[in-house]
Amino acid sequence: MRRRRARCLVEGAVFLIALGGLCPGRIAAQSNPSPKSLDAPGQKQESPPGVLFNADTTLVLIPATVTDSSNRFVLGLQKQDFHLLEDGVEQTITNLSGEDAPLSIGLVFDLSGSMDRKLRISRQAAAQFLKTMNPEDEVLLVAFSDHAKLVSGFTSQIEEVQNQLMSLQPGGLTALLDAVEMGLQEMKNAKNARKAILVISDGGDNNSRYSSSQIQSLVREADVQLYAMGVFEPSIFAGLTKEEISGPRLLAEIAEQTGGRVFAATDPSDLPNVATRIGIELRNQYVLAYSPKSGSRDGKYRKVEVKVAQPAGFSSLKLHWRLGYYAPSQ
Repeated sequence: MRRRRARCLVEGAVFLIALGGLCPGRIAAQSNPSPKSLDAPGQKQESPPGVLFNADTTLVLIPATVTDSSNRFVLGLQKQDFHLLEDGVEQTITNLSGEDAPLSIGLVFDLSGSMDRKLRISRQAAAQFLKTMNPEDEVLLVAFSDHAKLVSGFTSQIEEVQNQLMSLQPGGLTALLDAVEMGLQEMKNAKNARKAILVISDGGDNNSRYSSSQIQSLVREADVQLYAMGVFEPSIFAGLTKEEISGPRLLAEIAEQTGGRVFAATDPSDLPNVATRIGIELRNQYVLAYSPKSGSRDGKYRKVEVKVAQPAGFSSLKLHWRLGYYAPSQ
């Protein structure tokens, strides 16, 4: 659906999303600076497409979500409604995009033993989300328990992915962080400019090679936006593992690096409704583009701050955006 240029509100909530930038047609090439390596076995990290450039111009793309106090999306804002600062210096926003473009989705699904009681409703939630996809979209499936496994590469055949989900059986430990890393690596094969990773999990990790700090660094270098929806227990009680207790915090720490949020579904029956609303989130996000005034290509991290003007008649607005990016290197 195309967004009308009038301010309106849409109900919404989200799963875990990693959202890539949109590339305007005039951009000739994508930068590929070499980020600092992570201490993980045999992995060489590359930076994905959040920073683009042509001969002499760097274009930075910052995805942002605007909601009101009732968590409804605020649509129809114009370029002049936003202010963007890089390292404290106000920048000129050259383009504001809000169109519904095709998506490449990475579905990362938890099959560990702790998800056994939540598996049926989690499958339903995944199937409900897949119903929101458009014909131009594509999806891949990563499942994880003891280890992360690529079940299906990118495909537009949604029914195939649904059938694969139904055939997967739970059991074992939880390698959530390794699965997120695999999803990020697979997103390099995406055909669409807009990319997202959806993770359905209780957030507990007890078997990954990657650490939380390493994944946070990788996410920052990957220039992705993450939103977390965790299948959490409603309260802490005897019998919960320490991983289940720490799961919400783990997902929050990863999401916070990108300006994302964590949504906790303590009642499994909420999951299908959240899955339906995630489609609205993916179709109603602003992407702000600007060329940094500094122009320096030193490979260093740049802190970004986004502000939005308060439209008349609207309740207090909440703004979530990517907190920064790594500048291109020479």
